[in-house]
Amino acid sequence: MVILFFSPRKVNRFGGEFGGIEMKADKARLTTLYDNYAHSSGLKTGWGFSCFIELENETILFDTGGDSDTLLYNMKKMGKDPKAIDNIVLSHIHGDHTGGLRGVLEVNPDVTVYLPESFPESFKDDVKSHGSKVVEVRDSIKISENVISTGELGFTVKEQSLVISTEKGLVVITGCAHPGVANIVKEVKKLVNGEMYLVLGGFHLAWTSDSGIRDIIKSCRELGVRKVSPSHCSGDRAKELFAEEYEDDFIDNGVGMVIEL
Repeated sequence: MVILFFSPRKVNRFGGEFGGIEMKADKARLTTLYDNYAHSSGLKTGWGFSCFIELENETILFDTGGDSDTLLYNMKKMGKDPKAIDNIVLSHIHGDHTGGLRGVLEVNPDVTVYLPESFPESFKDDVKSHGSKVVEVRDSIKISENVISTGELGFTVKEQSLVISTEKGLVVITGCAHPGVANIVKEVKKLVNGEMYLVLGGFHLAWTSDSGIRDIIKSCRELGVRKVSPSHCSGDRAKELFAEEYEDDFIDNGVGMVIEL
């Protein structure tokens, strides 16, 4: 099988020939497949995160949780076919976000895996050994007509987040938000014009003080984030404080959560 490598294209915030989001998705369904928080009974939890994204003409798996057994079990229980996945996007190198990848590739190697350029060569080689395509991401790039990656952000842990343009506004999906969830949203606003409808995923606030969390909540409000759905490494206290502030615009995330846009 031929392995293809794609050169990342830098995103122009106004779209056009350099990439960017050119149109809005008519329909989007986001399903949390792997998380340490539970939303629906009968599913397995584990430390990590994975989100199954169904668009009209594309299916994306964002992160793969900590192990393939739990991920594939939850997919089967929720009727999500691994063979339907077109693209896999990995946020960062930590095992609780990449641990289930090999199991998915064994079922469906005919995918394109978007991973940060900073990933070890051994990891990239392992993906290629399954016959899968690899895209090494450094700058923000276009993944499809409705979806872009922020590109690698941060310093100690480099991480990419996913941005989807929907009829309701922009949806930002984070893995662990090591670069800071407010910083990620600020970067998205530089890349793409649009209202910030929803930020979903790990917010990395489990070890942050109440005052620090409140500062981040304030920043999210100032940045125009309409709805939030923190999970994974966000921490119980952060979820409580976001819920107090956002009220009906807070979505309590966990394994089995389905968000229809």
